[in-house]
This record gives sequence, structure tokens and C-alpha cells, in this order.
Amino acid sequence: MIPWSKILGGVLVLAAIAWVVLEIREDGAESVKQAIERQNNEAAHQSDAGRSDYDRCLDGGGVWDFGAGRCRRPAPGRRN
Repeated sequence: MIPWSKILGGVLVLAAIAWVVLEIREDGAESVKQAIERQNNEAAHQSDAGRSDYDRCLDGGGVWDFGAGRCRRPAPGRRN
């Protein structure tokens, strides 16, 4: 005679283990997605700040030095 209760118990244990593994993988994937999203948001913020600095430099009559990443003001009394 086949011990159906043991087979059913084994199947339920395997299903529970599979469910736990899938949950752990899903949590890991969500964690990675959140980390990438934070990096993307920070990069966008830095880009916006850089563009704002560039615009303020040009509006104030300065010259943007791309190598140094900052504004160079013209010498006092000098016109370009």
C-alpha cells in the first residue's frame, strides 16, 4: 500500500521550500531595482544642478570652463 499521507506531506514541504526561494529571489530583485533607481535619481539631480550652474555662469557674463567644470568670470573692466 502507498503511504499517501507521506507523499502529500513531502509535496507540501517541497512547495513551501519553493515558495520561500521564490520570495527571497523576488526581494533580491526588488532591492537591486531600488538601488538602480536611487542611482538614476542622483545622476539626474547632479545633471540638473550642473546645467543650472552652466546657465547661471553664461547669464552672469562668465565663460564656462568645461575642463575644470566651473565658471570663469571675465576680468573686471574687460568686455568680450
